[in-house]
Amino acid sequence: MNHAKECLDFINQAPSVFHGVEEMKKRCLEKGFVLLSEGEKWHLEKGKSYVVVRNMSSIIAFHIGQDMQDIAYNICASHSDSPVYKLKNMAEIKDNHYLRLASEGYGGMINSSWLDRPLSIAGRVCVKTEKGMEMRLFDTDKNLCIIPNMPIHMCRDINNGFKYQMHVDMVPLLGEGKSEMNLKGFVAKELHVQEEDIIGSDLYLVNHTPASFIGLNDEFVGSGKIDNLMSAYATLTAFLETENEQRINLFACFDNEEVGSLTRQGADSTLLEDVLMRIGESLGYTMEEMRVGAHHSMMLSVDNAHAAHPNHPEVYDPTFRCYMNEGVVIKGNANQRYTSDGITAAFFEQLCRRNDIPVQYYFNRSDMPGGSTLGNLAMAHVNIKSVDIGLAQLAMHSSYELAGSRDVEYMVKACEAFYASCCVDKDNTLEF
Repeated sequence: MNHAKECLDFINQAPSVFHGVEEMKKRCLEKGFVLLSEGEKWHLEKGKSYVVVRNMSSIIAFHIGQDMQDIAYNICASHSDSPVYKLKNMAEIKDNHYLRLASEGYGGMINSSWLDRPLSIAGRVCVKTEKGMEMRLFDTDKNLCIIPNMPIHMCRDINNGFKYQMHVDMVPLLGEGKSEMNLKGFVAKELHVQEEDIIGSDLYLVNHTPASFIGLNDEFVGSGKIDNLMSAYATLTAFLETENEQRINLFACFDNEEVGSLTRQGADSTLLEDVLMRIGESLGYTMEEMRVGAHHSMMLSVDNAHAAHPNHPEVYDPTFRCYMNEGVVIKGNANQRYTSDGITAAFFEQLCRRNDIPVQYYFNRSDMPGGSTLGNLAMAHVNIKSVDIGLAQLAMHSSYELAGSRDVEYMVKACEAFYASCCVDKDNTLEF
């Protein structure tokens, strides 16, 4: 259970996407990684490790093998964001009785899961200083707000499929209208700055229920943001603990997957391509050599999968149901919502079998389209083979999700085995 406990601790350290990426960067720097800036020239060396962050919300870290001859990559990619409510620039809605917050939904969340529970606020704040603008992380242990449900007496249909209106029903209550304190003043006090020096922000609501073990034997873990910080934890842990001096091992965690990834820091951006190109150029490889290396590279697109629901098994393909604590899930889809194909899925399954890691397959019911993820978007920019994998979970996109505690260990071991491997694509034969 060690990895499960560490994963929950990791999620608790990530109340916002910015805090999550900061924690990932911190763990890399503690291992001796060199922090790179996209605004400066890179001077890379074999045998060393580097990390680069874009927008404080996406991160790529990599280790260049000391004994590497031809350039090639082993990549694990996940995403840092989750469905959440974002505040509209600290805008408040105030009358004589109530102080509320103007917010809007980010991604496809389960609205009802945010109601009647303690909520906090976290994110980043832009502070004016003598040197210019400075971005600072903001978080607080205080229960700041709540979104109250309608009483059943005034909403008799609330248990019969009630439709929540985002602009009406999902507005957080911050305090009394007669209160002299406002959100901006509270944030300024917490950051030890003047209120007038706060000139911008990206703040989000946070489910303040702590991550915890659940079940008679602690067989489950419950937390907000399991999708997809559990994958981020597992891939980063494996990356930091695995050596492969024949390759470039690379860890990537992209923002904005929940809203389509089409941003400068999303998987459907130049971020991965920029980093791969700059690595090759700094190490002195030609464009031809980099393209050959991409052909011999592989990526695991790691994003959680749907566990069969105990109360609604009918909405899952009976042949391809997957369950919590029964191993890593290989995800497939004929319409390429996932990158897995016969070759890459077989490669990953054999890798797991060789290392005694349980594997299961997931396909949606053929008459029920599922969601998508980041792998196919990232691979549209680079010629790298990919397979989509994840861990089975329940209540995906709820403000509090559920997963298997033993599965975290399986994913860490699978990614460690992958990072230690060297696959070569020769005449439609994949050697590893």
